[in-house]
Amino acid sequence: MPDSMSEQLRRDMQCEGLLECFHGLKELDKECFRALVEAEEPLTVDELADAVDRERSTAYRAVQRLLQTGFIEKDQINYDQGGYYHVYSPTDPSQIADEMQRMLNDWYAKMGQLIQEFENKYEQSESTAPAVES
Repeated sequence: MPDSMSEQLRRDMQCEGLLECFHGLKELDKECFRALVEAEEPLTVDELADAVDRERSTAYRAVQRLLQTGFIEKDQINYDQGGYYHVYSPTDPSQIADEMQRMLNDWYAKMGQLIQEFENKYEQSESTAPAVES
């Protein structure tokens, strides 16, 4: 039985929540990423701005954040008569997933270290505190 539209939307929102959780992406960034994923071919910033109904400069800032996080890739298209322009497309999902897994592993290791430091600090405090007589 196919998933209901609301179930698919809920899962899509959870997946996009990963983008926000791991990289602090804004709603516009997620809209731009979604537009690039849904596009048949790579888009220019102008085409992306039209797709998300925003000004070019606003879309450009979202593109820069998405590039910085590695969620999208930039390619240069050269004109025959000279000059060029850039187009943007989503990064392979397996690369994005691998990077998020690496970040999660790093976070998990860091949290484990902090928990151990917490335990060590308060165990020492407990053993050096004077005994209370009853």
